Amino acid sequence: MIKLQIIGNLGKDCIVKEVNGRQVINFSVAHTDRYKDSAGNQKERTTWVECAYWTDRTAVAQYLTKGKTVYAEGAPEADAYTNKEGQAAATLRMRVQTVQLLSTGNSEGGGQGSNSSMAQAPSYANMNQSMPSNQSSGADSDDLPF
Repeated sequence: MIKLQIIGNLGKDCIVKEVNGRQVINFSVAHTDRYKDSAGNQKERTTWVECAYWTDRTAVAQYLTKGKTVYAEGAPEADAYTNKEGQAAATLRMRVQTVQLLSTGNSEGGGQGSNSSMAQAPSYANMNQSMPSNQSSGADSDDLPF
């Protein structure tokens, strides 16, 4: 298995859906890299990851709100498409296995550079659970809630 780990801020409040009788929490995580280009100019690049967390424990959803900093890991998926301008683009998605809340308040100052750590995270948000395979859930790629 390829594993993706990301620490970033939630771009909006999560959404809980039911798909084929199973519960899924969908959320988007943004991570911004700051760097200098070859000319010495300060640049930013934000990567968005669309996340799907299949779980029966959906109580964590109340804590997954816009601006919160989270740690998430799981299996990555990528899709290529053509955007409205006719240019090639890609979407990065993750089937979440673990999600942990790293901040308890909105991170107005940008959570990546904050002093948040996994050790400070509230215990209610550490949701470790095995992710079902498509065969056991009855869902195929056409049924994914993205």
